[in-house]
Amino acid sequence: MFYKLQSLQSTWQRISFSVAFPYITLFVWTTPLLLLSSGENSLIAHDEALYAWRARQIFDSGDWVSAWSNIHHKTPGFYWLIASFYQLFGVNEFTVRLPSMICGIFSLLLVYEIGKIILNQKLAWLATAILSLEFLWLQYCRLGNPDMPMIFLILLAIYSLIQAELYPNYKYSSGLIFIAGLSLGLGFLVRSFVIVLPTVALLPYLIFEHRRHRHLTNPWLYLGLMSGFIPIFVWSWFNWQRHSNNIFATLVEFVLRLGSEERDGNGILFYFWNISLKAFPWTFFSLLGLFLVILRPKLHYHLILVGFPIILFVELSIFSTRLSHYGLCLYPFIALLAAIGLDWLGKIYDMGYATRKPWRQKGNILRILSYACSVIGILFLIAAIVVFIWGDRLHSIVGDGVPTSLADRKYAVIGLIVGLSWFIVPMVWIGRYKFGCKFLTSSYWIAGWLIPCWLALAFAGGFGLLGDYNPTYRTFLQQPAIASILQDHPIHFVQVNGKNSVLLNFYTPVHGQKVDTIAQLPPSSYAWVDQNNSPEISRPHRIIGEVDNYKLIQVQP
Repeated sequence: MFYKLQSLQSTWQRISFSVAFPYITLFVWTTPLLLLSSGENSLIAHDEALYAWRARQIFDSGDWVSAWSNIHHKTPGFYWLIASFYQLFGVNEFTVRLPSMICGIFSLLLVYEIGKIILNQKLAWLATAILSLEFLWLQYCRLGNPDMPMIFLILLAIYSLIQAELYPNYKYSSGLIFIAGLSLGLGFLVRSFVIVLPTVALLPYLIFEHRRHRHLTNPWLYLGLMSGFIPIFVWSWFNWQRHSNNIFATLVEFVLRLGSEERDGNGILFYFWNISLKAFPWTFFSLLGLFLVILRPKLHYHLILVGFPIILFVELSIFSTRLSHYGLCLYPFIALLAAIGLDWLGKIYDMGYATRKPWRQKGNILRILSYACSVIGILFLIAAIVVFIWGDRLHSIVGDGVPTSLADRKYAVIGLIVGLSWFIVPMVWIGRYKFGCKFLTSSYWIAGWLIPCWLALAFAGGFGLLGDYNPTYRTFLQQPAIASILQDHPIHFVQVNGKNSVLLNFYTPVHGQKVDTIAQLPPSSYAWVDQNNSPEISRPHRIIGEVDNYKLIQVQP
């Protein structure tokens, strides 16, 4: 009896480890990418610092309804989230970014779970690993921006819908449908009308597969949706009580204004090249995966794996305001499709096609891809050598178009390490097919694609390139003379405007008054002055410090 119990315990431990192992490896793979930094952080202007500052206004005032002087054009969900974290961890850059990091981690786990259902466990792990290596995705996991919380809610809704479809007769399936509706409702609280685009992209799955899953006739879906909208209704009611204005009219007006203007000349083809660049090289594998899935559709989930990203891509391209982060919801599906494409190439690798066949044969296509990696590696090495040897000279000639010498060394180190790592793929290929090393299976070949991207992002984060976006302001504000004044005195603002002014708002602990002229300042007081709006200061004053076009002054008595 003892031996049977011991055997059962050993079996249970093996099962538990096999279940937990993918999560452990994904955690080890992803955590350094999120946490590696130079030890210094500074917010990016304009959006991130703006969210941080508005949340701080809520935190400082204790007004969770309308901490601003007028009706706001965005829903307050993300401001509430950051302000809640301020209460727990204090006001700092890491606290601003922590909600996005947490939502990013949970989003990766949801992609893994969705991939297990739609594809299989191996492809789900590969897709999750790829997603963490997509540059824009990782960057926004480390920024205080509402996109990651919204994407988490979208993925949670998709996971709940397909999970409920697997077990339609179980009692908890109603709870899953409720969670799906609640997620979409809370998505509006976090990201306003932006949530409409992915919701519309889900409709083909909900409508055309309705005969099978019956989600649209499930009352729990609508109950969850209405529950998700309760915070918005309560917030809008209190806003109406205070301002006697319809908050939804302001939200709609903002969306219509965005939809009527093209930002930065980003035309209808913007997402084609932008996503290809910021998800390199995984976009090209995803196109291969998309082709394979279209040839052999995934039963029941084709409208999620293929229909959702295609419809969302068309929606984003039609919408006039085209920005990189609007397309972030596509990146999990790029990773899933890229895993399919890369795995298909890996199977061809293991089959070992003869290299003497014409270049159109599958085996030779893999050989071309492998040798193309060596070309990428050579380009990185050349760039690293140029920056390391001639970086200072180029900076003196070109000026601000070339990074400073300190940044040059960082880029040179990254280029050297990443350039060398791109030779892994051709070395694995040569080792197997030139020297007969049969142990070099497709797992090594696929790892050769993952490792250079991981090293590039890890070193970029370690050098502060993914977190310290405004080191000039950070170093200026950390000067002892400046920091002591900011901590001990209220600082007034004299017509301080511009993109970077929100950084001064956030990093100034005690705010004084906002005035139009320096004549309105009290004697011996301190103030930020925008030189663009106040080029000449007639009143006697002492300049404490200067950064860009902003001066910190003390008015003389």
